[in-house]
Formats: sequence, C-alpha cells, structure tokens
Amino acid sequence: MLHFGKVAAAFTVAATLFASTALAQTVLKSSDTHPDGYPTVEGVKYFGELIKERTEGRYEVEVYHSAQLGEEKDTIEQVRSGVLELNRVSMAPFNGTVKESIVPALPYLFRSEEHMHKVMDGPIGDQIKTAFEGAGLVVLAFYDAGSRSFYNRTKPINSVEDMKGLKFRVIQSDIFVDMVAALGANATPMPYGEVYSSIETGVIDGAENNFPSYDTAKHYEVAKHFSLDEHTILPEVFVMNKAAFDQLTPEDQEIFRQAGKDSVAKQRELWAAKVSESRKIVEEAGAQITTPEKQGFIDAMAPVYAKHVTDPVLVKMVEDIKAVQ
Repeated sequence: MLHFGKVAAAFTVAATLFASTALAQTVLKSSDTHPDGYPTVEGVKYFGELIKERTEGRYEVEVYHSAQLGEEKDTIEQVRSGVLELNRVSMAPFNGTVKESIVPALPYLFRSEEHMHKVMDGPIGDQIKTAFEGAGLVVLAFYDAGSRSFYNRTKPINSVEDMKGLKFRVIQSDIFVDMVAALGANATPMPYGEVYSSIETGVIDGAENNFPSYDTAKHYEVAKHFSLDEHTILPEVFVMNKAAFDQLTPEDQEIFRQAGKDSVAKQRELWAAKVSESRKIVEEAGAQITTPEKQGFIDAMAPVYAKHVTDPVLVKMVEDIKAVQ
C-alpha cells in the first residue's frame, strides 16, 4: 500500500505541475535543514532566481529553510514520494538507497576540496547522478559542505587514542557509524536539530561537522573542543522529484539542469566565504581548535572500506577517484 501511495503522490505532483504549467504559473517547494543565509540555502535561492528569469516567471521556487518541512530523513521521503518537489540534503542519508552515493561518503577519499570538485564535476559525478534516477530523483547540483571534523564537550582530540569511549552524533549513515566505531568511539545517529540539546545535557559528548554548521547551529557553545581531523569532504546534493522533472518540456528540463549547474559556482563562492567567517566566529567565542595527527585516523579506516566497498562498481569508482589529478 505504501508503494502505491507513493506512486499516486508522485503522479499527483506531476499532474499538478502539468495543469499549473498550462496556467503559466508553477510554484515548487524546496527544503533545507540549515538556517536562512546558509550557503546551501542561498545556492537554492539563486537556482530559483535563474529558473524564474529563464522561464519568464512560469516557474518559481520557494525555499523552506531551518527544517521547516522536517529533518533530512523526512524530507528525503517527501521528495521521493512527490509530496515535495525539491530538496537539498547531505549525500550520506542516501547511502542505503543509492549505492553509488556510498563512495563520496567514504572517509579520507578526497585529498582536498579541489579534488572533490574535479570528481563531482566530471564523469564520476555523472555516474552518481544517473544512479539517483533509479531512486526517483534527478540530481540538479552537487554543493560544497567542506570537510567534516569531530568536536566535543570534554577534551581536545589529538590522536585516535583520544577518541576512545566518547559518544558522537553522526549522520544517519552506516558508513559514519562504522567510521566512528573504527576509531574506538560510539556513534549515535540522530536528527541535526537535536544535537545542541543532546550535547548540552550529556546524552552525547559531541558531533562531527564543518565550521559553518558548528557555527550556525551554535554547537560551539556546548562543545568547545574542535579537532580538525577532516575525515570526510562530503558533497551535498540538490535533487528534484523525477516524476515532476519528467513532466517538464525538454526545453524546460534543460533550463532546470543548466540553472542547477550555474548555481554551483555561486554556492561554492558563498561557501568559501562562510567557512572563513565561521572559523573566526567560533575562535573568538572561545572554541579550542587543534589539528590531530591524521595518519592514525586514516589507518583506522581499513575495516570501513573492507565492509562497504565490496561491489565491483564501487571498487572501480574508488580507484577512478584516486586516479583523478
């Protein structure tokens, strides 16, 4: 019944889009867990501006920031079922649905953000986009989310030994759970919006994320120790319900794809500026930033790769990514 419900919902959205197109006005809803002004939110807003301009007002995009439509797990289901047309989320929550999404989530795979850009802007990125269509989604853009690092309320982390026994919130992804376990710590998947109170009350010791999230979610207020281990450089993904996309004319499909591509440069520019700004904010607020010895962290990831990179398609993807210069 759930399957038929999702199909029905998807066709309802498609029919609505088709009818409203005839009336020359269609408003598409897009969700984001981050606050207004955050680079991903602004990236999607810019996408919306391009869509409105290039379709001469036939399409508009309303961006619902700050998890107004639900946390990422909920909005992923909404966009897949057709209740929601657009969604900007992290790549990791798709790991159980789109196997190719596992690879960008692997720890210490990308050497730098520039390396990640080359991979995601090239044939490997196209391969991942194609895989998402099997899950009823069209990828319009891969956005920056920088590098993710651990932070906690109890002590500086300078080595893998310092991780032992600590409890960290992670994205709802088996890879992230196994990554934390491989470092001797305990992983607790939970919605992003629950992290602050959970650290504050001691339910968890800390979390892992980038500087802008550490800043804008105010996690630095309750977790002063930020360890710049940079375990993942995980791109964000901006997706559209495929049934809705398929109802667009070929000309409008090209407009949507090009607008997504054009929004990437804008988002990356905003992201780079936000990282610098956020680091300054948290340091001035008293956050203690340390850089651990990374090789120990890298060496500990062998069992994570052994468990999650067994499919020949994924093995080749990892090899191809490492070969990208």
